[in-house]
Amino acid sequence: MQWLEMLKPRWLRRCYDWTLAWADHPQAQVALFAIAVIEASVFPIPPDILLLALALGRPELGLRLAAITTAGSLLGACIGYMIGMLLFVSVAQPLLEFYGAMAQFEHVQQLFAEYGLWVILVAGFSPIPFKVVTIAAGAFGLPFAGFAVAALISRGARFFLEGALLRWGGAPLRALVERHFEILTLAVVVLVAAGFAALWMFR
Repeated sequence: MQWLEMLKPRWLRRCYDWTLAWADHPQAQVALFAIAVIEASVFPIPPDILLLALALGRPELGLRLAAITTAGSLLGACIGYMIGMLLFVSVAQPLLEFYGAMAQFEHVQQLFAEYGLWVILVAGFSPIPFKVVTIAAGAFGLPFAGFAVAALISRGARFFLEGALLRWGGAPLRALVERHFEILTLAVVVLVAAGFAALWMFR
């Protein structure tokens, strides 16, 4: 299996390039929805890169694109939950092992045991891949309705923040984002995650 581990970086890079290439496609918004669905359940690349790329080109559509991404991510979260609940041994476990995410999965389950649905609210902004969280939620047996609401709030806050920044930031913000795309994306995620973490600790 060592050869598979060596191929992963190249495979991930191809996934990243494939995702970003949809920005120039006539069906880019459909692709954004689809990528948001599969990212929350099986796909390794977050939809943020396509959301931000599309919003950079059409800032006036920032909130619409955020809504599309949120809807897709919520559907994907529900699929991930069902995979964890019904198909853990046959689908979820091999998938997590392929991504090398079993340690993250076990950590998330420990967090669920201690904090419950609060984990979902923070997870939308955390470095842990969201599919690990959705699968773990199903495997752990979190209440589905509460899980869905928490996922909607968490992912919606993330994507609407990104869409709103470009919608109302105007040309200066667009130029800034274009120059420092990767750094600013990471900074937004870290700041919002810190805010949710503070609410979580002092609830």
